[in-house]
Amino acid sequence: MTYLWHFYWPALVIALAIGIAVGTYAYRRAPGADDQDGPDPAAKSRRNRALGAGCLAVLVVTALWHAPIGAAGRYAALVERQARAELVRLEMTPVQAVLERAPLRRTLLLSGPANDFQRSELVRFMGDRPGVSTARWVNPPSGASAWLPLIAEAMVLGIIAFLLGLLLSYLNELRRRSNAQWRW
Repeated sequence: MTYLWHFYWPALVIALAIGIAVGTYAYRRAPGADDQDGPDPAAKSRRNRALGAGCLAVLVVTALWHAPIGAAGRYAALVERQARAELVRLEMTPVQAVLERAPLRRTLLLSGPANDFQRSELVRFMGDRPGVSTARWVNPPSGASAWLPLIAEAMVLGIIAFLLGLLLSYLNELRRRSNAQWRW
């Protein structure tokens, strides 16, 4: 998770800012609006369009940060380089370790000559590496679990940051409404 934050923090901060901006726009009531007549359908429609557009903007920003800007490539290169250094330290140089691609996942694929004990311990040891969710040999046993692609994990984190921004803007709007009576 630390590596995911290390490479995707700009996209998450942008998602938070989008959430705050969209929330400020969506939750702001028109001056003189009163809730006694019930909710205004036009305001509800405007709010839903703003929230949908903000959510779409977050997904687009996260996807752009993932591939064209290259956060995924830098992430994969760092994890593979550190896994390779660990294999050299363990004197297991014939074993190769790469992240699963197409789509990129945080699953480390191991290949090369090793006995049963080495295979089981390398899977356990490499699965505990930072930035790796699980490790397995290239020919996985039946029932091996498939993890989410890295872009899906980043988009989920982006949506969470967007929702946090919405919450902050909603709380700010509540504070503004409660202090509206104090016009000195």
